[in-house]
Amino acid sequence: MLESGRVVRARQRVFGVQTQERRTYQAVIGLEFHVHLATRTKMFCSCRVTYGDEPNTHTCPVCLGHPGALPVTNEKAVELGAMAGLALNCEVADRSVFARKNYFYPDLPKGYQISQFDLPICTGGHLDVPVGDETIRVGITRLHLEEDAAKNVHVGESGRMHGSVGSMVDFNRGGTPLIEIVTEPDIPSPEAARATANHLKAILQAIGVSEADMEKGQMRCDANVSIRNPDGSFGTKTELKNMNSFRFVERGIVRELERQREILESGGRVEQATVHYDPVADEVHELRSKEFAHDYRYFPEPDLLPLELTAAWVREIRERLPELPDEKKARFVRDYGLSDYAAGVLTADRDLSSFYEEAVAGGADPKQAANWVSGDLRALLNESGTDVSGSKATPGHMVELIGLVEDGTISRSAAKDVLAAVFETGEAPSAVVEREGLASVGGDELSGMVDGVIAENPDEAERVRNGDKKVVGFLVGQVMKASRGSADGGRVRTLLMEKLNGG
Repeated sequence: MLESGRVVRARQRVFGVQTQERRTYQAVIGLEFHVHLATRTKMFCSCRVTYGDEPNTHTCPVCLGHPGALPVTNEKAVELGAMAGLALNCEVADRSVFARKNYFYPDLPKGYQISQFDLPICTGGHLDVPVGDETIRVGITRLHLEEDAAKNVHVGESGRMHGSVGSMVDFNRGGTPLIEIVTEPDIPSPEAARATANHLKAILQAIGVSEADMEKGQMRCDANVSIRNPDGSFGTKTELKNMNSFRFVERGIVRELERQREILESGGRVEQATVHYDPVADEVHELRSKEFAHDYRYFPEPDLLPLELTAAWVREIRERLPELPDEKKARFVRDYGLSDYAAGVLTADRDLSSFYEEAVAGGADPKQAANWVSGDLRALLNESGTDVSGSKATPGHMVELIGLVEDGTISRSAAKDVLAAVFETGEAPSAVVEREGLASVGGDELSGMVDGVIAENPDEAERVRNGDKKVVGFLVGQVMKASRGSADGGRVRTLLMEKLNGG
């Protein structure tokens, strides 16, 4: 259970600086997530859910909104929605109702979206989110089911409506099952907002509810942003819409808080509005005045029966929940002896943690495997823009690589080059070592290199003999240079000290 005092301190973190009047600005942030569910078919019809196919090839009278076409609820989507709610500590309603959310836009051919309003499937959960050295509790207001709208494609250099010469609509996405997750305004900073989004994504991926690939539009994030009034009440909030990366979520919130602060400091008043973050210019722009919920004229969907979810059905879903990231992190610390940080990095990505555990199961030392997977391998993945599931480096390669370092066949620095080659080609590490001549030097050859460095650097050698061990690193570096990085640094240091009688 989280200590209430720690939660309060998290919420009281301040944003920005104090003015000449000594006013402190406090950020108040809530997030809304739209997440595609991992179903084969759409929310209310049998059209396939696909990504990247030819436009308008997966449609039918239901998802195109033809008169008289009747929707049928996707049972798998309901199951996944309930599973997501349980993983977020929500209460699953025994009765849930679909509603029509009425508004006009080209991507919504019916003139309304089938969603949920006053009786959502899940309410009242929370997330415990690591942020720096503390953990904050972010409340979940609600989680509800709905269908996605179609995709507007704007023709022009920017790819956005502004500056486009025309727009087209791809109805393949229309009707895709969604969950919308709405947090409480418990998030105290842009940094915490990014951490919350990452933590939520890790949970949804771990339980198999969604791939949550933001590049495919499977996860989208909006932020409700305001600055707390001097009397402690909430200020006027704005909604930052449709950010497609968590880095942009953080940067967009930073800029919107700065914009609101400037308005207040100039004596103005923040108006409720929808704003957009432009990552190229690193600026936010006001788009339109914000609509209120009653503008949508919600009413119950007459063509769909309410969902009646029994306690036995909910219990069965709960029992099928896999290990959650927080549980896995605790297990990695307990069973593998990892630090909280290393365990957190590994368990933040479902595929990365699976890769790690396969390497350990194959015989790799748990701590060495954690260092390689969370450090060097993850750096290569980030540089290449790929995920571990698409990497040519396998857990078996990692087991072999760590073994080559441990038995002295290659040095740690050479192993980094080997991993980079394995990552690019998929070759076995031993094959790369043989082809590139990266095997460590040792025996008489290494001893001769050490003697040569001592002879070439007599002043430094004498300083070590006199007890100045700071110079040892320099001499080790010279040996490593002579061996072209193929010597083992620890063995080089030992040989140097033995030869110089310094310790």
